This record gives sequence, structure tokens and C-alpha cells, in this order.
Amino acid sequence: MNLLGDLLMIIGAVFCFLGALGLLRMPDVYNRIQAGTKAVTLGSLSLLLGVGMQHPEWWAKLLVIGLFILLTNPIGSSALARAFRDAGVPLWGNNRCEP
Repeated sequence: MNLLGDLLMIIGAVFCFLGALGLLRMPDVYNRIQAGTKAVTLGSLSLLLGVGMQHPEWWAKLLVIGLFILLTNPIGSSALARAFRDAGVPLWGNNRCEP
């Protein structure tokens, strides 16, 4: 179980790093939100699963944290994207933002 937990934590750290890299490399705010939300959600859940493999007595707490991440990340990113759209932030390569 330790090897599997270590592997899951490494995979989670890689996805979190790729999500952070996507925040820096993507051309506009909408792509940045997408990269950050998808990759970091998967990375965080993989990290939680790896920690759960290392410490089985923490499963209840890790499950609550995972459910919280699954509920708040998509809602938060959707609210941010809608706020940017309503503020008139244009898409990459587009001079206007249509509601």
C-alpha cells in the first residue's frame, strides 16, 4: 500500500504542477480557469487518495475534503468565468466578448 500511495501522491503533485503551469502559459483568462480547475481538481483528489493509502485511519476526513473539492471547484470556476464574461473580458484572439 505504501508504494501505491506514494505513486498516487506523485501523480497528484504532477497534475497540480501542470495546473499551475497552465495558469502561467494559457493565453486568456478562460483557458486559465479551465487549466487550473481540471488539473488541480484531479491532482488534489489523487493526493488525497495517496494520503488515504498511507494513513487508512484518515479516510473519513479525506472523503469530506474530497467531496468539498468536487463541489466547490466547478462552481467557483463557473462563477469566475461568468463574472469575467459579464465584465467584458474578451476571448483570446477576439476583440469583443458577447454575453
